[in-house]
Amino acid sequence: MIKTIKYVDGRGCDPYLNLAIEEYLMQNVKEDECILYLWQNENTIVIGRNQNPWKECKVHEFERDGGHLVRRLSGGGAVYHDLGNLNFTFLVRKEDYDVNRQLDVIIKAVRKLGIEAEKSGRNDITVSGRKFSGNAFYTRGDRCYHHGTLMVDSDMTKLSGYLQVSKEKLKLKGVDSVRSRVTNLSEYHPDLGIRALKEKLIEVFGELYGRKADIYSQDDLDQESLQKGREKFSSWKWIYGRDMKFQYELSKRFAWGHVNFQFRVDQGKIKDVQLFSDSMDPDFIDSIPGYLKGCRYENQSLMDGLSGVPAKSKARKEMKEDLIRYFDDAEL
Repeated sequence: MIKTIKYVDGRGCDPYLNLAIEEYLMQNVKEDECILYLWQNENTIVIGRNQNPWKECKVHEFERDGGHLVRRLSGGGAVYHDLGNLNFTFLVRKEDYDVNRQLDVIIKAVRKLGIEAEKSGRNDITVSGRKFSGNAFYTRGDRCYHHGTLMVDSDMTKLSGYLQVSKEKLKLKGVDSVRSRVTNLSEYHPDLGIRALKEKLIEVFGELYGRKADIYSQDDLDQESLQKGREKFSSWKWIYGRDMKFQYELSKRFAWGHVNFQFRVDQGKIKDVQLFSDSMDPDFIDSIPGYLKGCRYENQSLMDGLSGVPAKSKARKEMKEDLIRYFDDAEL
């Protein structure tokens, strides 16, 4: 049961430091506590933990124009951040993790501003059927966080110009382009600014949790730990991963996300494999490649390898079954 709530105000726009703060807060959230962290990135593309950066955005063009590419801990798809966007993170222990309650903070705060926000699907918040907030989730041990974007006045030209959303994904969602499925809150409240939205979020946060939030700034946190975290999130290895030379590539979009397998094969056996995905379950995706290494590069052997992947939850069992069915028919 939540007994204390804390608000942490992120004052900088350094995406690598902001992700380090987020991880630090998750590692240090106390029992019976909920932390709300509000933060902004400037000219940044954030990709999900299992995504291939070169397929999600125009990396060279974006970095040439002074953009920052970062990889977060959670799964899901790529998003564009600028100073017209506000990011939020709720951090709690697992026993107090309540996505609906956390989403209510966002939805009710936006509604108090006169905008009829509503939840859509598993991880979007919309107004008039158009998304202004995408959400993702992460768990480590008994600590969890739920974070997302709040587009107030983002540059739609840059958003659609740098991101490479697959036509298959847009078709699945029944839209024609990335710009047609997103919106800014300023379209519905022309005078709305980031400060006013922050104030309303903090107000509703206190109302829904029945207490006043203790207020902290990032200066109140352990700066040495934050610097170490920043070094991790800004490293080439974390952002881009390893550059594997592969001979075979297979891709498929499922209802739960897209997968892209890259295989390095020697004398018919899989020597190495990389798996990219925008699935919301990054830990499950990370567990799969190890069960495919050493398999023969043929349908039945790949299906047998996938059969060994642990999948205790219903959602993971369905994902596993989808992949096995896919390899049953895949043209290798």
